[in-house]
Amino acid sequence: MNEKIIIKNARENNLQNISLQIPKKAITVFTGVSGSGKSSIVFDTIAEEAGRLLNQNYSSFARLYLPKYRQPNVDSIDGLCTVIAVDQKQIGGNARSTLGTTTDIAPLLRVLFSRFGIPKVGFANAFSFNDPSGMCNRCQGIGKIIALDVDKAIDKNKSLNEGAILLDGFKVGSFLLKLYTESGFFDCDKKIADYSKSEFEQLVYAQPQKVVANYKNSQYDMTYEGLSTRFIRQNINTAREKTQSNQKKITQFFAEQVCDECNGDRYNLRALQCKINGYNIADISKIQLVDLVKELYNWNIPQAKSVIDDIVNRLQLLIDIGLPYLSLDRNTSTLSGGESQRVKIAKYISSSLVDVCYIFDEPSIGLHARDVHRLNDLLIKLRDKGNTVLVVEHDPDVIKIADHIVDIGPKAGRHGGKIMFEGKFDDLLQANCLTSQYLNQKASINTKQTKPTQFFVSSKSSMHNLKDISLSIPKGMFCCITGVAGSGKSTIVNSVFAKQFDCIKIDQSGIGGNIRSNIATYTGIMENIRKLFAKSNNQKHSLFSYNSQGACKKCNGTGAIELNLSFMDISEIICDECNGGRYDKQVLEYKYKGNSIVDINNMTIEYALEFFENKDIVSVLQSLVDVGLGYMTLGQSLNTLSGGECQRLKLAKELNQNGNIYILDEPTTGLHLSDIDNILTIINKLVNSGNTVVVIEHNLEVIKRADWIIDIGPDGGTNGGQIVFEGFPVDLLKCSNSYTAKYLV
Repeated sequence: MNEKIIIKNARENNLQNISLQIPKKAITVFTGVSGSGKSSIVFDTIAEEAGRLLNQNYSSFARLYLPKYRQPNVDSIDGLCTVIAVDQKQIGGNARSTLGTTTDIAPLLRVLFSRFGIPKVGFANAFSFNDPSGMCNRCQGIGKIIALDVDKAIDKNKSLNEGAILLDGFKVGSFLLKLYTESGFFDCDKKIADYSKSEFEQLVYAQPQKVVANYKNSQYDMTYEGLSTRFIRQNINTAREKTQSNQKKITQFFAEQVCDECNGDRYNLRALQCKINGYNIADISKIQLVDLVKELYNWNIPQAKSVIDDIVNRLQLLIDIGLPYLSLDRNTSTLSGGESQRVKIAKYISSSLVDVCYIFDEPSIGLHARDVHRLNDLLIKLRDKGNTVLVVEHDPDVIKIADHIVDIGPKAGRHGGKIMFEGKFDDLLQANCLTSQYLNQKASINTKQTKPTQFFVSSKSSMHNLKDISLSIPKGMFCCITGVAGSGKSTIVNSVFAKQFDCIKIDQSGIGGNIRSNIATYTGIMENIRKLFAKSNNQKHSLFSYNSQGACKKCNGTGAIELNLSFMDISEIICDECNGGRYDKQVLEYKYKGNSIVDINNMTIEYALEFFENKDIVSVLQSLVDVGLGYMTLGQSLNTLSGGECQRLKLAKELNQNGNIYILDEPTTGLHLSDIDNILTIINKLVNSGNTVVVIEHNLEVIKRADWIIDIGPDGGTNGGQIVFEGFPVDLLKCSNSYTAKYLV
């Protein structure tokens, strides 16, 4: 039996005909700079081929409903086993998807309450907020309702006669406004701000009632109802379709509110009245995981032991992987990429499958240095069960536990794709590659102490787990917000501070581009490039757009054609007319400095910087190179970018501005140790230009170089939400109750 995965002559993306042997039933970590080719090996070659071969075991009809895999550009791969790839993509889901439902803990709780809850309610589905028998009738199990945003709908500094109602159709003199002014309920010259509580309730929330209204010298019997009541009836509780323009007008007045019937619990009263040890199912779902385990241990129900043990085991896996601060009612769409990946890992850890190849993409993302060992323990546990574990990683603490290390480089893009090192960690430290060079370096802590004179101070907040704290950010400095995962960093910065000040927020959320959007169009330089082509060739600039006049007529500018062969797989093939270039052949005859528009799209950003002379184009390209994206091509589709690449692309677009507050959420995500210096250079450049930079970060190399540190904690969840320390980095070392301080030493 082959004990290795043997790859021969892999050429996917930038891989330069590489061959390697990966040991099975071991942890292999792939290192190298961003864009060097790590993901091209593990995801685009190994995972892709494993998925393709697995699909071939199913009928052509069944394959219609399976994920689609293409054959990677490689001579051969031997020794492959079933691959489970766990990436950084958020779990997502809709408003009904919670941590409890996605981890299958919620169904166990339903069984528990249906059999042992008092009073008896019924079957397990009676405890599901996604089932009519268990959901709240008012919010349909969502826990929230859409209502009228009163502050946007009413100008309280005006009277009704002055046009206080801002909703569509309520202009002064209109029939709808007359219904309110002639109702007899209000002093129409009185400002809304001066209304009594009962008058305001009548204006906004009154239920339907008959009134007589005067309009154009005639009297009408009308039904009066409060503004909110009318708005919900006409725009929310209706099946009537609306035009796009009308929907846009209405949506601006929507507000999401906690359901007033279930108070956000999602369940109906019957389900909520059923309790075990004084807790109903909603109460249990709200308790943070680490406390829920303690609570369940106290439940002395011998008949329920097997169910409770199963729940506790699943909860413990989530805790062990660094998510003790979450609760089962947490909506999955609010989980970060790192949290999503760790939830997936915990799910696979509980599986009894063996001889599986697990692939993880930077699983340490979002983890504080204190918690990385928990991740390592789980990776080792997976290996010891008889599985092969492949990890793309930059964190030195994860790299250290590898049985085998493969370093790809030497640099990114066309300068990468080669194997620089294979072997053990101790041997890597002696190797001649960028990874070893930076593993052997240790940044010193910033000892400079420039006392801040002015601060941006947010109002105090108790949102989520915050303990009535405010954030004081020094103006014109690089401030790092630190603390363990779940301590409240993102809440105080993104949900409180950023809402009160005009900030440029740069996070890891997707840019939202589709297959027609690329780096050149997103940054705005494509328009300038088209103009250069148009001027050089005396043509309209729309001719040089594959979304317009210049599109290939066969594929309509997509570069590919979809083949639907009845019950065979729907396959996508490169367009044979434009060879994937997207443009009409006529367009390719026009050149700029000897290159066609397709040649330009295929240029790396790094090469394009040398090629172009136009100052507007050059300044944008320089920013892209500065943030470490020089290896990408101008025509690379936005939907192929990772979370870290999206963040750096947004950062590049926002550079060269002065007097702003920048908020960066873990900007080192996806960055090699050597790339972190580039990010720090950019941050310092922003500060030197008069900007204030706030960085939420776990990376110790970044934290050490900050001008000012605010540490939130001391722990996660209910044990966090306090300001443990604020001041100079060197003074943080003296803070005994800061976990961050312990790892900075």
